[in-house]
Amino acid sequence: MTSSNTDTSVVVIGAGQAGLSVSYYLRRLGLDPGNDFVVLDRGPATGGAWQLRWEALRIGSAHKINDLPGLDSLGLSFETADRHAPAKEVVAEYYKQYEEFYGFQVVRPADVVAVENFGTDLKVTFSDGEEERDVSTITVVNATGTWGAPFIPWYPGLKSFEGRHIHTNDYVAASDYAGQSIIVVGGGTSAIGFLLELENVASELTWVSRRPIDFLEDGEMNLEARVEAVRAQDEAARAGRALPSIVSGTGVPRTRRIQAGIERGVLTPRPMFASIEPGGVRWADGAFQKADAIIWSTGFRPELRHLAPLKLREKEGGVVVAQGASWKDPRIFFAGYGPQASTIGANRAGRMIARQVIATLSKLQAAR
Repeated sequence: MTSSNTDTSVVVIGAGQAGLSVSYYLRRLGLDPGNDFVVLDRGPATGGAWQLRWEALRIGSAHKINDLPGLDSLGLSFETADRHAPAKEVVAEYYKQYEEFYGFQVVRPADVVAVENFGTDLKVTFSDGEEERDVSTITVVNATGTWGAPFIPWYPGLKSFEGRHIHTNDYVAASDYAGQSIIVVGGGTSAIGFLLELENVASELTWVSRRPIDFLEDGEMNLEARVEAVRAQDEAARAGRALPSIVSGTGVPRTRRIQAGIERGVLTPRPMFASIEPGGVRWADGAFQKADAIIWSTGFRPELRHLAPLKLREKEGGVVVAQGASWKDPRIFFAGYGPQASTIGANRAGRMIARQVIATLSKLQAAR
């Protein structure tokens, strides 16, 4: 199906859950990996954003990781994966075997810096760490996720802080904060994971959250079951608004580990502070807490900077996306965006987007 006018028919940007899911279905629908479609991935190795997560994170303590479509053909499943090994290692190994089994020939490291018009087609420019290269294509599936776009909310005095600002994607190990006074900001499972890891390491530990924590009684977060959260994400995507927080709509599972932390008094959040000072933070009532570091577990934003030349972003801050496709440019598809953010959502979207890509290719090539 590759057009004689372009290097390939589809470029998939990102080889995480969403990108690999789309790739699987493109292959099933008859496209040849490395010829009809090309997968570009910024990471140094397999595993998507998981390869960059902190060492102590385990599959049993993370959000549920759903299997990639067709993973069972390899005799693998995250349901039976090693719960004692670092999640980053398990996911990276499973993804490595998956890519090899299906012959995806992922190009990495390939950091996409721009997607722009190339006549009636598209040109994707990426860096391999030494030089920039181009690949021309008819369509693009953006599956970059959010890990590369961390979000830290602004508070008065943010830049005056003399300690360290750490975001979730900068966190490596609890031992880095031994004997220090630490403030953890955030209301999701990552923030809670940091607090439990730092409990007997930091000299002082303070948890603050911008909203009350909704602890769920069912012990496991299932994004697909949280209909309102999915609806809010979809509504924002269709309207081109910035996407709302997933945690605010889904809550936090009250697992045995988390319940024990609540009972020990470790997981007792304070309201959000009002300002930041050189030596710590201050609440509106005047209370002060000194800090050596503030860990911001405040989420991410979709990574879309490389799409800027296409002018897809709305003044409301987002991109208009419905059923995984851009309304402004039918050649651009979004996998793992908005309501697809859960791993099971990404899998379902992979099938839908692959079918739409095939239909769009047929339409565009027929018009040539």
